[in-house]
Amino acid sequence: MRWSIQQLLAKKGEGLEIESTADVSELIDRDRELRDISPVQISGRGDFTGETVTFHVRLKGSMVLPCARSLADVNYPFNILMTESFRLDGMQADEEDVHLHEPENGYVDLLPYVKENILVELPIQVFAEDIDDTESPAPQNGKDWDIITEDEAAERKEKEENDIDPRMADLAKYFDK
Repeated sequence: MRWSIQQLLAKKGEGLEIESTADVSELIDRDRELRDISPVQISGRGDFTGETVTFHVRLKGSMVLPCARSLADVNYPFNILMTESFRLDGMQADEEDVHLHEPENGYVDLLPYVKENILVELPIQVFAEDIDDTESPAPQNGKDWDIITEDEAAERKEKEENDIDPRMADLAKYFDK
């Protein structure tokens, strides 16, 4: 995922095809929500326009994130389209174009941009499907609280409404007359 400017200029006439797999496991250290990530399949091409090379790349893989409700592991597949451009002539890139970059020390390294695009595409929340209470790492009850379903909540509310305060029991009989 790293090419020298000379290697890229040699491919200028024919274009550059990319088929690779990259290990991006260090992203786990950069984002505390990310529990695991598979090697990323990178496929695409590099197109040359003048003194600029533009990479059109698809990133495929899967990551493990915590469920927003239960903290259980959720496998989340991703499929990201990425476009990044590099100037090969040594001229300064415009500050307005965030996708136009300069080579560093005579090399174009695509891997940092792959990692950045994966981090940007992390979902805010994921939810596990059909999780059992015994599998959930989050506590399901505690002192004076427990997690209940909506049906159980409706039953409890109905019961509370039908219960009569013993101090008001005699007053309730008054209205029965």
